Amino acid sequence: MSNPIASLTKKEWGVWICSLCIIIISNFLSESFNSLILIAACVGVTSLIFAAKGNVWAQILMIIFSVLYGIISWQFRYWGEMITYLGMTMPMAIWSTITWIKNPAANGKEVAIQKLKPKHIFGIIIFGAVTTWVFYLILSALNTPNIVFSTISITTSFLAASLTMLRSSYYALGYAANDIVLIVLWVLASIENPAYIPVAVNFTIFFFNDMYGFVCWKKREAMTC
Repeated sequence: MSNPIASLTKKEWGVWICSLCIIIISNFLSESFNSLILIAACVGVTSLIFAAKGNVWAQILMIIFSVLYGIISWQFRYWGEMITYLGMTMPMAIWSTITWIKNPAANGKEVAIQKLKPKHIFGIIIFGAVTTWVFYLILSALNTPNIVFSTISITTSFLAASLTMLRSSYYALGYAANDIVLIVLWVLASIENPAYIPVAVNFTIFFFNDMYGFVCWKKREAMTC
């Protein structure tokens, strides 16, 4: 539970500030400014910067982001996103918070990286398939807009959350894949309502931050091998 801001490097400060600036500017330039979208994006991108450091505060912020994003999704009737983040991502972020606290690295400032074992991969595939199918049935019953991409988002969200909980460096690739799906979803939403353009921009910034996180974790993983 160390202070994540105190350990940020100049590069990380640059990435964080640039990300926040792009998000803030894009939101204020929107025809219909939505403070909730702006707050959620700032919380989300800060979570990703801390996640790149392997700091447990990233998971705490992810819990807050899940609640805010769930509300935004509810406003557009993206039931899949709302249910996914409130019913799956948030609980798994709580679980990840516990596992990250219990498994610190040798320096005590970040989480220890775990290499995936066959049982982990098998479990992710089985539970991922079941989760996707169950959620698809729910989304179909709710007449969810753009159901194909919403269903794919469920799969990528489960993958990302599971890998985060397992402390795998590939968690960031899972979130990057989810970012791509969400960019498509919110671009489609923006066609109907331009007010959601900032959300698409926000997830574009998230994508680059997740890729940065993957590079950071792989470098740290190589140092501990």
